[in-house]
Amino acid sequence: MITDMTTGKPAVVLWKFSFPMLVSSMFQQIYNIADSVIVGQICGDDGLAAIGASYSITMLFVSFALGCNVGCSVIISQLFGAKKYGATKTAINTSYIAVLGLSVILTIIGCILCRPMLNLLKTPDNIFSEGAAYLDIYTYGIIFLFLYNICTGIFTALGDSNTPLVFLIASSLINIALDYLFVGSLGMGVSGAAWATFISQGAAGAAAFFVLNRKVRTAVKTDEKVQHFSLPVFGKICYVAIPSILQNSFVSVGNLFVQVVVNGFGSAVIAGYSAAVKLNSFAVTSFGTMSNGLSNYTAQNIGANRLGRIRRGYKAALIMALGVSLPFLLVYTIKGGFMMSIFLKDESANAIQAGVDFLTIVAPFYPVVAIKLMTDGVHRGACAMQWFMASTFLDLIIRVVLSFVFSGIWGSTGIWMSWPFGWIIAAVLICTAYFFGAWIPKSLRRRYKHKKQAAEV
Repeated sequence: MITDMTTGKPAVVLWKFSFPMLVSSMFQQIYNIADSVIVGQICGDDGLAAIGASYSITMLFVSFALGCNVGCSVIISQLFGAKKYGATKTAINTSYIAVLGLSVILTIIGCILCRPMLNLLKTPDNIFSEGAAYLDIYTYGIIFLFLYNICTGIFTALGDSNTPLVFLIASSLINIALDYLFVGSLGMGVSGAAWATFISQGAAGAAAFFVLNRKVRTAVKTDEKVQHFSLPVFGKICYVAIPSILQNSFVSVGNLFVQVVVNGFGSAVIAGYSAAVKLNSFAVTSFGTMSNGLSNYTAQNIGANRLGRIRRGYKAALIMALGVSLPFLLVYTIKGGFMMSIFLKDESANAIQAGVDFLTIVAPFYPVVAIKLMTDGVHRGACAMQWFMASTFLDLIIRVVLSFVFSGIWGSTGIWMSWPFGWIIAAVLICTAYFFGAWIPKSLRRRYKHKKQAAEV
């Protein structure tokens, strides 16, 4: 179902739109976690550590895919919200071509550089070969990663968050089943988990592409000329996508530096960190998904010149995100040991303790992350990328620097302590920018200042 988010009660519209995206994100994280759970239980600490050592590198590719998703989604949302259906279709076609080219380039780069990057990360010898094998297989599937993400971005830009959920649930179930088959029954180890991801992601990407094109042909009708590729539209997409890619990539690069520090503490800490950071990603990605929903909502209402709805939607989104953050906070802080035992056997006591320490330190600050990411969503949807980038880079720099400093004082526990500092300072910066109206396009600021128009529904 394609949804116009420029009408209706903001809280209701946002919840109906964001809830399927949230469930979809959770299923995506579940099948990401499934690799680590199954490998950890069957292959032990070294198998889990091998996936963990390669995780920060795979997240670089994911960062590019998510950045493209956001860039295409925001521009298409704005055009769709402005009822420019011919331009909307042109933007969709342009997105396909641009993403296809980028995915091919990154596949080639990945094939060449993944193993040297594992060396630079000082990956221990006992997990290097399995980590490299996982990365090689993962790299072959980059095109499917991009295809699925761009289709998801277009679906959500058009107000349809239900269809991607169906594909993701199916993909998650396929991935988990293949994990058990390849890793458990066939004894393929870490490589089996990588092939399971490759196959399930490929199936989801192909199915999403087929259904999306049918939906666009029937639901977005226009008599205007539709181009296969538009350089001006490509420029607009890049204006949003490149900062988003840089933001996500710099976060991933920062995580690479953190991974170097973690790798210095041996396989047990690497395994514990690998499991805990997957749980952390489950929470933070959930907030990020809701942030993306708010970006689409903001973009459509920017296109329709309805600024008052954005303010009301932001307040409603904050309440939703804070509500979602609380269960993660409680479970991770109270039942951290149980959550880690899902990944690791009882004899992996040192690895379990490292993960519990991470969750206990980081989870209490999830409400801060939720506020930061929702405020990011407004700025991103309004194309106010400079503040969005500044807050993220500040978080990254603080986290990387403090992880090196604190690890020298408190060991591996010091690494985990660096995360809350970055989150708090970044949240203060982006919230300050929001309340001073930095997200409002210059052409619309007079309208914003007019009380009656700012309170429009």
